[in-house]
Amino acid sequence: MVHPLLALSSVLLIGAVLQGTPIQRIAWFQGCWRMSAPGRVIEETWTAPAGRSMLGVSRTVRGDSLVEYEFVVLREDRGTVTYQARPSGQAGAVFKASLLTDSSVVFENPAHDFPQRIGYRRAGPDSLVAWIEGTIRGNLRRREFPYARVGCPG
Repeated sequence: MVHPLLALSSVLLIGAVLQGTPIQRIAWFQGCWRMSAPGRVIEETWTAPAGRSMLGVSRTVRGDSLVEYEFVVLREDRGTVTYQARPSGQAGAVFKASLLTDSSVVFENPAHDFPQRIGYRRAGPDSLVAWIEGTIRGNLRRREFPYARVGCPG
């Protein structure tokens, strides 16, 4: 006969293994994403999880001109994921995951000027909504970026 506590611990262990590590839980980022708005196109590309990390790059294009870009490292360390951003024309910043589920993640850095929060929500198998949020001169600001999955070049 199997002891009830042993059976329960086995179920919990199997559940934890199926759930995966924090970086694996946001593997749905991987791939290429695009948002088109009047006068601009924003693209994000994310690598698959490897080495407890994911790499991302984004660019904003207006017409035939690159107007912004950003390099990002998502890194898992001791069960926490950080968002290490290197945006064009700005100092780098690190945001720590404050919420991480199988369909959303929020990264926060209360000391950062703007944004203080960066989030991603899986809206479907081929769509996600990214957002930035924070306070500017005492006013809460939020910008959303609805992305559709697109084929990756190459």
